[in-house]
Amino acid sequence: MANSVSTRKGGDGRLTAALDPQDQGPQDACGVFGVWAPGEDVSKLTYYGLYALQHRGQESAGIAVSNGRQILVYKDMGLVSQVFDESTLDALQGHVAIGHSRYSTTGASTWHNAQPTFHPTAHGSIALAHNGNLTNTAELAEMVRDRSVLDGELDLKVHRPEQNSTNDTSVVTALLADHPDTTVEERAVELLPHVRGAFSFVWMTEDTLYAARDPQGIRPLVLGRLERGWVVASETAALDIVGASFIREIEPGELIAVDADGLRSRTFAEPAPKHCLFEFVYLARPDTVMTGKRMHSVRVEIGRRLAKTFPVDADLVIPVPESGTPAAIGYAEASGIPYGTGLVKNSYVGRTFIQPSQTIRQLGIRLKLNPLRDVIEGKKLVVVDDSIVRGNTQRALVRMLREAGAREVHVRISSPPVKWPCFYGIDFATRAELIGNGLTVDEICRSIDADSLGYIELDDLVDATAVPKDNLCRACFDGVYPIDLPDSAHLGKDVLEVRRSAPATPAATTTDVDGLAASLAGGGAADALRRP
Repeated sequence: MANSVSTRKGGDGRLTAALDPQDQGPQDACGVFGVWAPGEDVSKLTYYGLYALQHRGQESAGIAVSNGRQILVYKDMGLVSQVFDESTLDALQGHVAIGHSRYSTTGASTWHNAQPTFHPTAHGSIALAHNGNLTNTAELAEMVRDRSVLDGELDLKVHRPEQNSTNDTSVVTALLADHPDTTVEERAVELLPHVRGAFSFVWMTEDTLYAARDPQGIRPLVLGRLERGWVVASETAALDIVGASFIREIEPGELIAVDADGLRSRTFAEPAPKHCLFEFVYLARPDTVMTGKRMHSVRVEIGRRLAKTFPVDADLVIPVPESGTPAAIGYAEASGIPYGTGLVKNSYVGRTFIQPSQTIRQLGIRLKLNPLRDVIEGKKLVVVDDSIVRGNTQRALVRMLREAGAREVHVRISSPPVKWPCFYGIDFATRAELIGNGLTVDEICRSIDADSLGYIELDDLVDATAVPKDNLCRACFDGVYPIDLPDSAHLGKDVLEVRRSAPATPAATTTDVDGLAASLAGGGAADALRRP
């Protein structure tokens, strides 16, 4: 069946961004979930799986379910809890389902780009969910157009992506659906070696669940076992919430399929592991296990290493909740400085569709964090956070702590300076806006008005993960991209939108050195010292 969308007003999960569009932190990759379990309530299992993955994407959510005869896709803008209710889930009956929570890394944040994508074929239908970002989207889109032309105008609607969607996922869905002389599985084995970039795909036909991970394994994907079925998910935390036993990670370059005949696996490309290092720092939930290590333990170890490399005479270690908490615990353990709660976080920021007024927007960080004056007044503080992107948040945070009576503020960051954009599924600022690219550590320290600033060394961060350095993607820190990038005209979040709306005569554009549109509103990192 075709996609379904609700008429009730939901949220978009983006209040945090609306507070200060010029100060968005690193936006997470997407979350994917899939389940094959006859006799189970697969729509609710998927709902709770997505609920556990909500941190990976807050713009839209969707679930596709098959009862063996047809696939129904329901998706909408907003958080998982805003998109689905009891009656909607009760209507999604079947034995196989996939789900998706999205943050847009290719294509605008619109309903048409929400996932799972859906595509009919002459032999059935396909629904697909994607975590990651492809680097050859334009090339794949050309393949779709070429096949459409070869098959003739009458078949054009069957072979091209949804009319209004402009994301890489729709392109792959269309290519997977084009298999007139073979099975979906064989078509996937034929197509996936031509798909470049980061991808953890979960897709389904009327009777089969599929999952595949790119040969570099940049984005995570795990396999779990239910008493009466199988589960795949972005993180082990999603397995825990539905009561599935963790079996193993899906290997880089591996394709699995689950149907009535059981689970089968095959390799479509030679594995060359390059797991995303930023997953260990920030993206993954602290209770998730990746590469055999629980993220909380890795982050505590990062904090210990920070304390050894950047010691300071202080009275209290406090985290920027929640992302700085494990590293702050480790810093306190290794330094002997007491750990405390100096900032209280509003857990519901980003969970409403009501746009803030200008008065509220001016409060900025205070809507998200509030200092405990009784705890921090007169103290020399060590403040631990996961990263600095533009520096605006840390600048406002240091100012707020000083106004609350802090005597000294020493900032410690559990990742190296972010200097390069990500093309594999994380939406950082453009390179010109990354403060770590334009300023030295001392200059950044003065810019945010901290008494001292220390970043974890890259080698220390790598050692804390216990993963060999050559098996990690470190591109946002060192600029070494493990998958070749196309020319700048074929890069960027809006590559398909630009191609769709491009005028006959190319217009002059302003682009950053990484090929993405440069921000004209801000001057980038170079003027950070002059900003109030």
